[in-house]
Amino acid sequence: MIYQAGNYDVVVIGAGHAGCEAALAAARMGCSTLMITLSIQHIALMPCNPSIGGPAKAQVVREIDALGGEMAVNIDKANIQIRMINTGKGPAVQALRAQADKEEYHREMLRTLEATPNLSILMAEVDRIETENGRISGVVTRTGARFGCQAVVITSGTYLKGRVIIGDVAFDSGPGNQIPPMRLSENLKELGIELGRFKTGTPPRIDSRTVDFSKMIEQPGDPQPLRFSFISPRNEREQLSCWLTRSNPETHRIVMENIERAPLFTGIIKGRGPRYCPSFEDKVVRFSHKDNHQLFVEPEGRRTNEMYVQGLNTSLPEDVQLQVLHSIAGLEHCRMIRTGYAIEYDYVVPSQLRLSLETRQVSGLFTAGQINGTSGYEEAAAQGIIAGINAALKAREKEPFILKRSEAFIGVMIDDLVTKENDEPYRLLTSRAEYRLLLRQDNADLRLTEKAHAIGLVTSQRWDIFREKKELLDRERARLQEEYVLPLDSRMAKFLADKDSAPLRDRISLWELLRRPEIKIEEYPALELMEEFDLDVMEQLELQAKYEGYIRKQEDQVRRFEKMEARKIPEDMNYDEVYGLAFEALQKLNAVRPASIGQASRIAGVNPADINILLVFLEKKRRK
Repeated sequence: MIYQAGNYDVVVIGAGHAGCEAALAAARMGCSTLMITLSIQHIALMPCNPSIGGPAKAQVVREIDALGGEMAVNIDKANIQIRMINTGKGPAVQALRAQADKEEYHREMLRTLEATPNLSILMAEVDRIETENGRISGVVTRTGARFGCQAVVITSGTYLKGRVIIGDVAFDSGPGNQIPPMRLSENLKELGIELGRFKTGTPPRIDSRTVDFSKMIEQPGDPQPLRFSFISPRNEREQLSCWLTRSNPETHRIVMENIERAPLFTGIIKGRGPRYCPSFEDKVVRFSHKDNHQLFVEPEGRRTNEMYVQGLNTSLPEDVQLQVLHSIAGLEHCRMIRTGYAIEYDYVVPSQLRLSLETRQVSGLFTAGQINGTSGYEEAAAQGIIAGINAALKAREKEPFILKRSEAFIGVMIDDLVTKENDEPYRLLTSRAEYRLLLRQDNADLRLTEKAHAIGLVTSQRWDIFREKKELLDRERARLQEEYVLPLDSRMAKFLADKDSAPLRDRISLWELLRRPEIKIEEYPALELMEEFDLDVMEQLELQAKYEGYIRKQEDQVRRFEKMEARKIPEDMNYDEVYGLAFEALQKLNAVRPASIGQASRIAGVNPADINILLVFLEKKRRK
């Protein structure tokens, strides 16, 4: 029996990291929003590693924050350790990483969701998505409640037809023994959406009271207060350490002696797993020349004894997992609290999506997160906020919000998903971004906050903080460029001598002097007032000065890139009319339906000759 339970502008299915950002974005933009989750107790769950950030991922978290999202604010409230990694490398690859208190992260996110106007939460399972004339009209739950809506965002993560595998044991389940939705996959197929099958995994959890930390290397957080969000206060808090240990030849021997029991090699696991986060048994086999692998033992919270063994993802039988753990230094007597497992799940083949994350088959249907074949909380949250924004815009019949590769790591990720062939779970890497020096974590607000403000997603508080920072940055940059020091300045001469920096031969601006690698802005004797300025502004000024030449080169590259992006391709383009296209190019263009010549040029199988043919065809059509 189906009954009409209510009407909303936007319905979000799922409440993981993608679902939370999607629901918050739609509600904050003024749309009546319903978020439906299988379990309110598992909202913003971290079923795998208890951390946020890292290379490329930190950039994404800062971009979510600059757009008015919640992940950065939430991890600033719930972290138990935070540090900057890759500090010995350039700013393009430096990244924040924070350990999370999993329970606190969930509680803080739930508190935010419940306090958000226009947003309702319902615990239910969606069985069916309804359409009318090819457009979303509503969703129906397992208990028969129907909710009318104009847009739907599916953020089901790894739950769709989830199947957990431990050794030769396999059963239907979502992460953490949660109930998996089994009917929604069939409904999506009925709507004409192609699904694939992927696999991911998680390591065992152990009791900290049974770990010998004296045999491990301590990994503390950074002493100075750090933050992800541009609007969070820089609070000092007690930090918990992580610990480094390693596998050894005995560990690898145990794995190899039981490899015939590993479902990854026996054929029980069918789905393709992430290349950049392989199972431990896969690492042992693939890298047989290595006699050890790094393992990080990480706390899961302040009020729990559970610890996560980073690097030991496995689906080996439970008894073998115990043997493996007990062979590792410091874990000889550890007690396993949760068994590691692999999980297979259905995902939407992302080449069916537009750059707005709307499906091509159904108007008003969006997908975000691991259902799109990605891995990682950060990638999921980033897709969530974009899908939520565009679902709200769709409900208001406005043009979609799309970030280009040159504007954000989020733009790189979505373009990769939609345009490129992905036969494994996608993970965002710094190297995937051509313009990564421009897309640093420190300048995400300067790149994106004005865009988010234009669509109504930035609060007045955030907007005031941003404007104050930008005005201060512009003013101090101008002052550094206009203020000069002379060779006769004895104080500056002594300062340069102390820094082993070349003496001045002519007058020089403070900006030019700051380009020297050995000069730090906070050490400038001519800028005593710098201590009063925000640390973010000081960091920005120094990076802009030191990398000015490289930044200009990348900006020139971006201008050339954007010329190609500006050559739009009509959505109803009939590629069969384009004489001379290679057969493979014709197939790929029809499948991806690129929005621009730039996007078409990035499709595998579409060659420069095909692009030239396409350009000639479009120009002839334009002249007609």
